[in-house]
Amino acid sequence: MDNHIHLLIREADETVSQTIKRISSSFVYWYNSKYNRYGHLFQDRFKSENVEDIRYFKTVLRYIHQNPLKAGLARNVFDWKWTSFKAYLGKSSFIDIDIDFALNLFSSHRNEAIQLFTDYMQQSNDDQCLDDHVKVRMSDSDVRSYLNDLGFPNGSSLQQMEKEIRNAIILELKGLHGVSIRQLARITGISKSVIDRVR
Repeated sequence: MDNHIHLLIREADETVSQTIKRISSSFVYWYNSKYNRYGHLFQDRFKSENVEDIRYFKTVLRYIHQNPLKAGLARNVFDWKWTSFKAYLGKSSFIDIDIDFALNLFSSHRNEAIQLFTDYMQQSNDDQCLDDHVKVRMSDSDVRSYLNDLGFPNGSSLQQMEKEIRNAIILELKGLHGVSIRQLARITGISKSVIDRVR
């Protein structure tokens, strides 16, 4: 965009904060060197949110690609120069990105996936992401208090329970407004992948 960027990042060995710090410090060093300047380049701390299911992943991806269009900077999703959109169409992109994960959500056949992806990215919508709405987050202490009220004085006690009972409690915790999978993993000691699979 003209005054900010959107990144959809999969967290791996380093946290999102560490990744953003590494990217921004490298970019600031390059930019300052190129334009013979010094000092800060970015204003304020970055904003982030967890993307914890496929439906919302697709929504966020469309939101990012349609952002220049909705801001009046482009006529359609194909027009904006500073986007990864063209990479999904098999055309060159100014960045190297993993397009396979997203395209495979639409179809396992590449040509069909590209067509479905393109159609989805052009759909009219009221997508709202990140700073478009007020996010309510439940604090760790509130989640621990909720667990205590259920009869579990500490989150790690869930690890010793029978799978069916444990999963029922995890499902109840996942249903709480403002609770993230990462937060539940931190509190209970149960892996994010296990919590994510509980339906």
